[in-house]
Amino acid sequence: MGLEPCIGCGGLFPPFDGPTHDYMESSTGCWRVFGDLLAAEYSASDLLPVHRLSVDTFAVQHPGGASRQAIQSVGLHLARLYIQLEHPRPPKETNEVMRQFAGRKASLTRLTPPQKFSMTLADVAPFIGAPSHASKIEEWARAAWNDWRAAHDYIKRWAREVTD
Repeated sequence: MGLEPCIGCGGLFPPFDGPTHDYMESSTGCWRVFGDLLAAEYSASDLLPVHRLSVDTFAVQHPGGASRQAIQSVGLHLARLYIQLEHPRPPKETNEVMRQFAGRKASLTRLTPPQKFSMTLADVAPFIGAPSHASKIEEWARAAWNDWRAAHDYIKRWAREVTD
């Protein structure tokens, strides 16, 4: 059986008959692999430091449609990637910033996703739970953040307005 492209990230995954997320558009195969990734991260305490990167990266690569929920999801997850990758803070401080962001999420506007992602969950899947899991997640997160470069100025400005 061949691989099927994910409608969100473009990664290729084995077909699977199952659920997907309510508003983050993905193939069922991609959603299943993301579940495997989360299970690995919740099962190993040494992977918890990269868990937020995994969630944020998946979310920005599966932006969904024009619903308010999808728009806010992309904006908030991009803002958290920005903070984590360009202005790292201890987890407690990052959580506080996210609470501030959530309070202003209604001001986020719809952003145009990249035409193509340079790295997807399909590239990370072979490393789930392996010794290189964390480094692959960091590489995936940086690639996704870079792929959204057209939105960087907007996200940085929006994040500064919230945290200043």
